[in-house]
Amino acid sequence: EEPLSSEEPQLEKPKTVSPASEALLVRAVLGELKVSSVTPDSVQLQWSVPEGSFDSFTLQYRDAQGQPQALPIDGESHSVTVPDLSPSRQYRFHLYGLRGRKKIDHISTEVMTGKGNASEELLPSEEPQQEKPRTDSSASEALPGRAVLRELKVASVTAHSVQLQWSVPEGHFDSFTLQYRDAQGQPQALPIDGGSHSVTVLGLSPSHRYRFHLYGLRGRKKIDHVSTEVMTAKPEELPLPSEEPETEATSSDALPAQAVLEELRVSSVTPDSVQLQWTVPKGSFDSFTLQYRDAQGQPQALPIDGGSRSVTVP
Repeated sequence: EEPLSSEEPQLEKPKTVSPASEALLVRAVLGELKVSSVTPDSVQLQWSVPEGSFDSFTLQYRDAQGQPQALPIDGESHSVTVPDLSPSRQYRFHLYGLRGRKKIDHISTEVMTGKGNASEELLPSEEPQQEKPRTDSSASEALPGRAVLRELKVASVTAHSVQLQWSVPEGHFDSFTLQYRDAQGQPQALPIDGGSHSVTVLGLSPSHRYRFHLYGLRGRKKIDHVSTEVMTAKPEELPLPSEEPETEATSSDALPAQAVLEELRVSSVTPDSVQLQWTVPKGSFDSFTLQYRDAQGQPQALPIDGGSRSVTVP
C-alpha cells in the first residue's frame, strides 16, 4: 500500500500551529522493536509505547519475492505475529505508529527465520519432559511450579479454522507456542503472546483431524503443556447467507433487542488484507463470526472472540 523506503522515513509534521497539538504528537513515542519468537515461517514481534498513544500501527516489510507487504495493527496491540514467511531468510521489519493517517514515529529490526528442514521446536512424539530451573534459589525454584496451564478447549470450529481457549489458574507465562501438524504432515509452530488466553488457527483443511499442543514458556523453557484434538467442519456446513437472516425467536423477546451490532467499517486495506471494526452500542455478544467468499468463491468463516471490536482478514 505504501512502498518501503530504503532510508529512514520522513515523519509527517502536523499542520496545526497550536503548541498543545504539537506537544501531543511529540509525546507519542515508539520504543524498541524486539523479536520474541521465530519459526521457519513466522516471526513474533513486540514493542513498547513509553510515551503517549497511537491510533494504529502499520508493519511493513518485503516478502521473499521482494514485494512490499503492509500489516495493519490495532492501536491497543503491542505485539504481532507475521505469518507466511520463508525459511532461512533475512527480513527487515518497519513498524510505524500512526495518529489518524499520519506516521508519527518509526522503529525497525532485522530477523532471520528458522531453517525449514528442522523447526525450532519439533512436535513431540510423546508427553514432553518439562525442563527444571537450574537456579538453587528456593524462591526461584518455586516460581516455575506455580505456572500452570489448564484445559485447552475448542471455542469454535469452521471448515478452515479452529479457535482454542485455555486458562492459567496459577502463575503466568512469558509466552505460549501452539504446535500442530498441517494436512500434509508438516510441523507448524504458532508463537502467542503471554497475555493471551485464546488463539484462532487459520488455513486448516476441512474434515481433517488435528492434534494441537500448547506449551507455556518462561524465557525459552517449556514449563507446562496441554493438548487437544479437533475435527474441522465440512465445507458446506457454513454457507453464506443469501439474504438478511431472520432473528431467532427466544422465550424473552426483550433479550435480542438489547444486543445490538452497529457500523462495520473498513479501518485499513492492503493488497492482501483488510482490517474491519465495529461497535456494540447496546448489550454484549458471546462471540462473532465473520463470513465471506474467497477469490475462488469458497465460503470462509472466521470465529472472533466476543470482547473483540476489530479483526484483520489475511
